[in-house]
Amino acid sequence: MGPATGSRSPNVISMFLAGLEAGMLAAVGLLAWMGATAVLARRSFWTPENLMASLFYGGDAIRGGWVATTFSGLALYLLLYSLLGAGFAAVVRDRLSSLRIALAGILFGLCWYWLWFRLVSRFAAPLVAQLHIVNTTIWGHAIYGALLARYPLYAARRQKPSEGVAGGAGE
Repeated sequence: MGPATGSRSPNVISMFLAGLEAGMLAAVGLLAWMGATAVLARRSFWTPENLMASLFYGGDAIRGGWVATTFSGLALYLLLYSLLGAGFAAVVRDRLSSLRIALAGILFGLCWYWLWFRLVSRFAAPLVAQLHIVNTTIWGHAIYGALLARYPLYAARRQKPSEGVAGGAGE
């Protein structure tokens, strides 16, 4: 079929944008999980964000509750994990079935955990490497990967409005 038909495969930019959206929502899910488990452990909900803010502010960022430095940790999580989602979607695109995308997403999230928390942060952010809660963070990254696998839904939703406009808005 030619490019004028509506059944062509989604392009890389469309998938990148869908992955960006999925990555942002998956990052919110990751942070909600880690915050909720922190509260259950009688810590501040903002502990993971404060810990990530230590990348910029060192030990001064590690405090209980929301402080001025918490925003930078939250922003770093959202920016980094949104971009990871965009990259994942741009690479995988529509090459796998839904189940395989979910499994690849979970594997991607767990690999990112290992790369960041076990390898890179030992040198770049030693407080993050030493003080993160291992089980909570691992499960959070599995949740992140599972939610990241929803990017095909966002890509499909992104394509539908353009088809509706071509068909006529008066129906």
